[in-house]
Amino acid sequence: MGADEFARERRIFGDIFHLAIDSFRSNRARFLLTSLGMVLGTGSLIWVVTIGLTGQDYVLTTIQNIGANLIWAEYAGLAAPAVGADSDFLTVRDMEAVEREVSGVLSATPVVNLHVPYPTGSGGEISLLVLGVYPQYEQIRRMRMLSGRFFDERDAQLASKAADVTEKFAVSQYGNVQEALGKKIYISRIPFEIIGTFTEQTSTYGQSEITDNTVLIPYQVAHYLKGSDAINQIYFSASDMSTVPQAAKDILRVIKSRHRSEADYNVGDLTYVLSMAKKTLIATNVLLLLFSAVTLLVGGTGIMNIMLATVASRVQEIGIRKALGATRGEILLQFLLESTLISLAGGIIGVILGFIVPFMIHLFSGVDLQFSWFSAVVAVLVSGVIGVAFGTAPARRAAYLDPVECLRDEF
Repeated sequence: MGADEFARERRIFGDIFHLAIDSFRSNRARFLLTSLGMVLGTGSLIWVVTIGLTGQDYVLTTIQNIGANLIWAEYAGLAAPAVGADSDFLTVRDMEAVEREVSGVLSATPVVNLHVPYPTGSGGEISLLVLGVYPQYEQIRRMRMLSGRFFDERDAQLASKAADVTEKFAVSQYGNVQEALGKKIYISRIPFEIIGTFTEQTSTYGQSEITDNTVLIPYQVAHYLKGSDAINQIYFSASDMSTVPQAAKDILRVIKSRHRSEADYNVGDLTYVLSMAKKTLIATNVLLLLFSAVTLLVGGTGIMNIMLATVASRVQEIGIRKALGATRGEILLQFLLESTLISLAGGIIGVILGFIVPFMIHLFSGVDLQFSWFSAVVAVLVSGVIGVAFGTAPARRAAYLDPVECLRDEF
């Protein structure tokens, strides 16, 4: 008996489903126009997820290229300078103390700034920024070598007159990065041989010490040229990104313990930049999701309105079906299926468009976009739910129509 009842219910559902399909086929244009809101809503949902994932990937990649484990320290002046008080600059000894006392620091490099005039081939003059650094600077600051090599430990120990120049300097002075190799560059009348050209892997959000006309030389040579132990900056590399905040606090503590109490020092990292970028992405995604939600609600309202109009135009059909024995549940199911089919059709088309548009952008522009198949599943499910939610009122209205009144309207 149970099997017979199940077979009967299955047959009834099949008949109702075919009625809904027939209704859909007989009014294709109206139903397709009705589903346009769902197309835009689900399509925009896919685009929002794609934009969010792509933005997050871009931010994380940018931070990684800068150095997610990067920490820098610099002298900021005296908090309450007295008349004639000497500055209390950082030194290499501070860096060495941090490396001994802070467990999360893997490597470090000092940075000494020298500004020297440099004559150009056209008879003019530019300001050359010379940075004295350790060989570890290349890895800590994630420099990308375009030609040649970065000076190594042997160059540093021997205080070699080796220099690495920026790509823009090499191109402006020698034509290209290959031609710059082996050329002599005079700094404070001392000849240095260019052994490599480099560029930063990505922008550092205004925190970079690198300019277009920057030359890197071994710290030992820069220390001699400057004639002072004072250094402008220290860069540290932490063992793990999660240890950066605590390592920054420990670095500041060690540095302040070695200097006068009124001396002020800045210790920074990119965790604040990363958190702000994530907050901006979240806010942008929320706004875009709200736009998608409004579009879906408008689409659902359109479905409800067209279904109410459909019920009004099919009063006679409803009366005949009820006269032939159709129950309220069957009438309810029929119109719910119709509204759900409209919504699902729009949702599926919207998902397809949602993937086609970013794919075409990727194909023609080469921009690497991040897709989420899970968002497609969610979009289709949401469109189905909206079809049921906004189709319930018209379906109930059809189910509770008086068959006598329906048939009376026919005559």
